[in-house]
Amino acid sequence: MNGKSKLFYPVLLLLLVLLWAGNLAYGTVSIPLGEVIRILSGEPVEQAAWQHIVLQSRLPQAVTALLVGASLAVSGLLLQTLFRNPLAGPSILGISDGANLGVALVMLLGGGAVGLSSIFSVGGSLALIVAAFAGACSVLGLIIYFSTKVRSNVMLLIIGIMVGYIASSLISMLNYYASSDRIHAYVMWGMGDFSSVSNERLPFFILCTLIGLTCALLLIKPLNALLLGERYAANLGVKIKRTRILILLCTGLLTATATAFCGPVSFIGLAVPHIARLTLGMENHRMLLPVTMLIGSCMALLCNLLTVVPGMGTVFPLNAVTPVLGAPVIIYVILNRKNIQSIN
Repeated sequence: MNGKSKLFYPVLLLLLVLLWAGNLAYGTVSIPLGEVIRILSGEPVEQAAWQHIVLQSRLPQAVTALLVGASLAVSGLLLQTLFRNPLAGPSILGISDGANLGVALVMLLGGGAVGLSSIFSVGGSLALIVAAFAGACSVLGLIIYFSTKVRSNVMLLIIGIMVGYIASSLISMLNYYASSDRIHAYVMWGMGDFSSVSNERLPFFILCTLIGLTCALLLIKPLNALLLGERYAANLGVKIKRTRILILLCTGLLTATATAFCGPVSFIGLAVPHIARLTLGMENHRMLLPVTMLIGSCMALLCNLLTVVPGMGTVFPLNAVTPVLGAPVIIYVILNRKNIQSIN
């Protein structure tokens, strides 16, 4: 680690703290910064509603954004390393589409079981989370099964894309027969949202995310070996098939958790690994993976801040903001792919 690389951690941590504080202090309701600090320190404030907004809404939302950003960024990095494809992302294997299909079955085909009046209630939203997680895990299990039958990562990537197309096709059929109000509710869910994780669900969300991120950190050595190619990695003692399954399990858990609780959040998993590579100028996962986590958290917190419309008391959909930050990065990577390949 050179002197320049050592500066990234304190700078990113400082940026993370500033964005974290911004998410707690800024929102559709104007709350003085001093009052926010008093609420976090447990002191009484002038208005009880402010305490509820900070502790019950903004705090869990900031935690969710931080962890989802890290999860999706790490998932994108793992898949880009596994498939050696700069455009691989968390949605590339159809895992996100599986979660979308699970939610579509509940919202578009639920009938009287989950009516529109209860979709966004406690029981209804819990049903959506369970359905999304079940759909994502089902597709993940299917992809892992195919990974035992197919030796080529390229073929596995194609199978994942085809599975995603099948799930999207089934969703289109459900949309065709669903009522307009149900379609509208499903579209709103598909725009992404960091505010759907309540304090009651936060411990389970944090546990699933931390398990996935810990597993990713334990895969640093085989990930570095895969940079040399599968044949060289096998000569170094890496068990390719087992490593591939572990990477799929790790990315599947992170993607399924993020999508189930927050909807399909776009571009963070695709763009952040490239930002980390361009920032560091290296592919060593011992540095790249932690920096990717931090940048992913920073980008998610920044996107959450940008969703708030100043002075209007309204909020943009999350997926209306993430492409604004992510798409230029992908365009830059495509236009400068020869120079970026020299980083490897």
